[in-house]
Amino acid sequence: MKIISIRIKNYRAFEDLEIKDIPAFCVIIGANGTGKSTLFDIFGFLRDALKNNIRQALQIRGGFNEVITRGKEKEDIEIELKFRMEILAVERLVTYILIVGQEKKQPFIKREILRYKRGEHGKPYHFLDFQNGKGYAIINEENFSQPDEHLNREEQQLESRDILAIKGLGQFQRFKAASAFRSLIENWHVSDFHISEARGSKDVLYSEHLSPTGDNIASVAQYIYQNHPDIFQTILDKMQQRVPGISKVEAKDTEDGRLILKFQDQAFKDPFIDRYVSDGTMKMFAYLILLFDPKPHPLLCIEEPENQLYPTLLTELAEEFASYSDRGGQVFVSTHSPDFLNAVPLDSIFWLIKAQGITKIYKATDDNILTNLVKEGDLPGYLWNQGWFKGVAP
Repeated sequence: MKIISIRIKNYRAFEDLEIKDIPAFCVIIGANGTGKSTLFDIFGFLRDALKNNIRQALQIRGGFNEVITRGKEKEDIEIELKFRMEILAVERLVTYILIVGQEKKQPFIKREILRYKRGEHGKPYHFLDFQNGKGYAIINEENFSQPDEHLNREEQQLESRDILAIKGLGQFQRFKAASAFRSLIENWHVSDFHISEARGSKDVLYSEHLSPTGDNIASVAQYIYQNHPDIFQTILDKMQQRVPGISKVEAKDTEDGRLILKFQDQAFKDPFIDRYVSDGTMKMFAYLILLFDPKPHPLLCIEEPENQLYPTLLTELAEEFASYSDRGGQVFVSTHSPDFLNAVPLDSIFWLIKAQGITKIYKATDDNILTNLVKEGDLPGYLWNQGWFKGVAP
């Protein structure tokens, strides 16, 4: 799965923002307050709406009137994602459209559409189409050769107008497009890593994937060590390359039945518990756990990965993100670090500019001067520092 374009209308500072030709490794730069976090929040918003409903997803963010663009309170929030996804063993260009309105101070879903082309030609067909809690979904999508009138529509009435249709229908395999898209949203990872939550002893819980905050890192490390020793050795090898002195990392059971991470420094006999290792060591280990997940997420969103890391590590970290995207995932990263940006291909870089409260986005390769300078050997991070990314400085 690869998201290739995003269009957002009336979501905070995004009055009408469209990002086209999104690469598998996408890096966003921009001054504070331009909307980098807001862009990533789109993914979190959809995940929260799927897990709960639109009303709760908005309430977490202050309610409809706080989320909708200032001055657009009588209009709707619109989100459109275009992505390539394999459905019935064929990769297809799929479009998901969500329109959220408000009526009598209550948010509801005005329209929800999932569509894609049945063949190479013709218009996209709506395999799911709901308005105000009512709609239909196609249940024999595999019969591509049949005329439209022979496709079987199953009419549905949702329990409430604030529930996503893909939430209910996506549970059933007969709704193949809805099921595939629901699985996609459920499995993408929007990182909100907090070192303080990752440290210290934890209850022994079964965890296969790192949580957004990283509070289960010890459990995930133990799971990978016990079930995927080759992958854990790869993680350990990379830790040894990046953090001087680290020779071993273990998730150990404590006497009171809890779990704690221990880091072995080759210069000392006894290992250090995670409370006494550096923030940068903890963060690098967390990123490696995330990037070498045995069942990788289809999409990662990570804000400012450079925090707490030594500048020379950023080139290698950027390369690890790029490698993750080469292996089939998609990675969105925001950064304020020229050192990180120096390791990023120019066609992966976008920058945000905010003027009069509204944000616009630009792609680096659309700027001929930037393209030519990079061809001559200049690095993007240095060009950013020198002001060649027009308008990006506050």
